[in-house]
Amino acid sequence: MPATASGGARPEEAAEAPSASTSASVCMGTRPEELAARLAAAGPAAGAGAGCVGAGAGGAEVEHERVRALREIKNQIIGNRTKKLLYLRLGAVPAVVAALASPVSSPAALVQAAAAAGSFACGVDDGARAVLDAGAVGHLTRLLAHPDEKVVDASARALRMIYQSRLAPKFDVNIGKNMDFVLSLLNSENENVTELAATIISHSCESSAEQLSLCSAGVPQKLISLFGGSMNLRDACLDSITAIIRNNRETASRFASMDHGKVFRSVVGLIHDRSPRTRLLTCLCLIALGHASPCHFQDKQIKTKLIMVLLELIEEPGQVGDEAPLALTTLIKDSLELQKQALMTNAVEKLSSHLLANPLETRRAVTILLALSELCSKLEESRSQLMSVEVSTLILEALKHDWADIRVAACSCLKNISRSPKVLSGGRLSCDTVIAPLVQLLCDSSTSVQVAALGAICNIAVNLTPWKTVLLHSGAVSQLVHLSKSMDPTLRLKSVWALRNIMFLLSPKDKDFVVKELTLSTLSSLICDSEHFVQEQTLALVHNLVDGYLESANYVIGEDGMVIDAISRQLNNASAPGVCIQGMFVLANIAAGNELSKEAVMRVILPHRTDCVKPTFVVKFLQSKDKQLRVATLWCLLNLIYPKCDASSGRVVRLQNSGVIPQVKNMINDPCLDCKLRVRMVLEHCVDNADDCFM
Repeated sequence: MPATASGGARPEEAAEAPSASTSASVCMGTRPEELAARLAAAGPAAGAGAGCVGAGAGGAEVEHERVRALREIKNQIIGNRTKKLLYLRLGAVPAVVAALASPVSSPAALVQAAAAAGSFACGVDDGARAVLDAGAVGHLTRLLAHPDEKVVDASARALRMIYQSRLAPKFDVNIGKNMDFVLSLLNSENENVTELAATIISHSCESSAEQLSLCSAGVPQKLISLFGGSMNLRDACLDSITAIIRNNRETASRFASMDHGKVFRSVVGLIHDRSPRTRLLTCLCLIALGHASPCHFQDKQIKTKLIMVLLELIEEPGQVGDEAPLALTTLIKDSLELQKQALMTNAVEKLSSHLLANPLETRRAVTILLALSELCSKLEESRSQLMSVEVSTLILEALKHDWADIRVAACSCLKNISRSPKVLSGGRLSCDTVIAPLVQLLCDSSTSVQVAALGAICNIAVNLTPWKTVLLHSGAVSQLVHLSKSMDPTLRLKSVWALRNIMFLLSPKDKDFVVKELTLSTLSSLICDSEHFVQEQTLALVHNLVDGYLESANYVIGEDGMVIDAISRQLNNASAPGVCIQGMFVLANIAAGNELSKEAVMRVILPHRTDCVKPTFVVKFLQSKDKQLRVATLWCLLNLIYPKCDASSGRVVRLQNSGVIPQVKNMINDPCLDCKLRVRMVLEHCVDNADDCFM
């Protein structure tokens, strides 16, 4: 099996040449059904009557037959997924593991059984599941202490293959004597065993507590000391170090400072290693270090070198070349500095050339598209460069590809390209050729594709009038409304977000169209959604709905007030800050309307109660540490008391009596300049609206 950059050095499945005694049967092509039956017949139970260790000729013959059957099965399944699945259906795995469990199995049988078990678990989830269910891990672990070195080697290799599977159990070093066990493996003189220890760490180390425990036990130093071993061992150690420092500032800092930085420099030196796989794993290790502890990774030359090495590694065949673009994506993610550096090294041009030279059906095409997407996330020049080549046509083809991963990657590219109205309007991509397939993807059978398509539609819908017009007439709104009722919270969030962006600066006629598709009932339900992120985006949608046209407020305060009642419930329940901010901006926009609208807002912030003990939520919002919430609340108050009129004066009195105006007075020296300005404006309007005796 090929190696995988994210999972350490994967042990190769290597077929053993058949011995002279078995060559005839192998050449004849023994049928799997016969082999499975022979293995079952030659199992431990079958040889029990002949005696245990040291049995007579009958027992020796049975054991010999079992070794032959195990060897033949192993040689047939190595690297052959079809044969693995066939033997799984024939129930061969329990018989293989039974040989590992038997106290009378010969070293030869144990070696062949271990190799077969590892091969079953390698690269096939069903095989890994069968091996785990049969209890192979416990037996193989026990065999690491076997006196025969070949048995130890075979068991260690099999366990490495098992721990490469995502289905393998996690190994918490903080439970029982697990740490002692891992340390004993690391201190073994057998390289296969030490490589197994590194593989277990890579597979299992996830929590910060485990990372810190491994660091405190001196595991990183031990792993570094093993760099002088074989290439496979060094690669496994690199992957383990990455697992220990990933997303953990403390372990990353400790590692970078070990031996006055000598350890860190020894890792950096591996960037120039002759092995492509080692160079890739080194890049991943340094990327993890840079993300976890940026202060220890400020050398611009090293960062530039990482970009150049990863771009070179895309030339490599196999999984190294497939994973290199993904590593580049991780390196430059959210970093304007590194994206500029990548642009200067012609990353867009090189990746585009590779994309055009390879069929879309490959894993490499997926990772290259994702890397191009990230390169276009912040830089206008990168977007223009990408659209200046023939990639735009390829991206559109990818939207209709049979492989979901390709469709997701293409949507991701379009999402970041469409951050730029200038690039979209440049003529390389037309409205119809982009929007039609994106809308079609909203009905995709894959949730990940739907989410990715929604991301692209969100950006397209923001401020491009021609594109928005096509979007409105494409059937997108009805699909978005349908997805807003999904059981999946991410789909609800993204669909509401898209509707929010469509509503931005929309004409009254088009707003009416969207509201009729959505319905006020659905809008009210979404305001009270179980997920506060959905609530926030729904209120932002309402904010855009009531923005710009005073008549739009009727959507919110009309229809028996179901929408404004939903907003009132959320604000009175003191939801998440983002929900409160958007809710107050909605009220501020409504309060900018006529007297009917202003009074509707007053009923929300100062409801008529028989119990007046509970203060209005407005006072609490004005006392908030979130400056955006304070600003939004002050805007609402300002719109309620403007312009000067009898009704405004009455509202000032009610706000004064409820404690709102006194709280505003306390904010005259607010640390936020925007708040301070709004506070003074509110107080000035209070004076304008008040009688001489007021204030």
